Amino acid sequence: MLSIKQLPNSERPYEKLEMYGEKVLSNSELLAIILKTGTKEQTAVGLAQNILALQGKEDIRSLQEIPLQELKQIKGVGRVKAIQIKAVCELAKRMAKPLDLNVCIKQPKDVANLLMDELRYEKREVVKILILNTKNIVQKIVDIAIGNTSSATIDIKQIFEETIKIGMSKVILVHNHPSGDATPSMQDIELTNRLEKAGKLLDIQLLDHIVIGDGIFQSIFTNRQQKIKEQKANI
Repeated sequence: MLSIKQLPNSERPYEKLEMYGEKVLSNSELLAIILKTGTKEQTAVGLAQNILALQGKEDIRSLQEIPLQELKQIKGVGRVKAIQIKAVCELAKRMAKPLDLNVCIKQPKDVANLLMDELRYEKREVVKILILNTKNIVQKIVDIAIGNTSSATIDIKQIFEETIKIGMSKVILVHNHPSGDATPSMQDIELTNRLEKAGKLLDIQLLDHIVIGDGIFQSIFTNRQQKIKEQKANI
């Protein structure tokens, strides 16, 4: 087996990036740069390929799904490299977040565009609220709850406290389904109805409840309006 040093410059990850730019590197070559070294049996590129194969996927995003402890146990990775990998994954996730919250929400798709990259690969249910001003411009995004793979406990009081605290009166609830299926559950719909009623008492308008899956989303309000139209059409 050839070591990376024995490869021509055009095939070494570091030199290849310098010569041709980062876009030409494969996922395993990019990961190899982070790993820096391999083992006696395989190069850093070979080690990177083994790591990416753990989830049975070629998608680099599968790295986010591998727990730290599992990475540590891979021969040639260990503690430091495992931490480096998880740190890079978190940086990538944060970089995907919009830096400017000055976003006007005109339709459910605007909410999905804002949070899809962050929530679509989450393996736990995460609940957030978007707090908006009178012109529907996002003023703040607040994490309300982080649950397990199937549910999260939501404190309705906290949702309205955060909204009142910054003097706003419009909110949008957003949460993900770790299964990747964005279909709202009965619990999602019931929670929406409870929030809507509680909000009216406090003069806070719930504009929507968006459920995010893997690259897909659904609006509970849009679904409700569609059902009303269908019922009227059948009368």
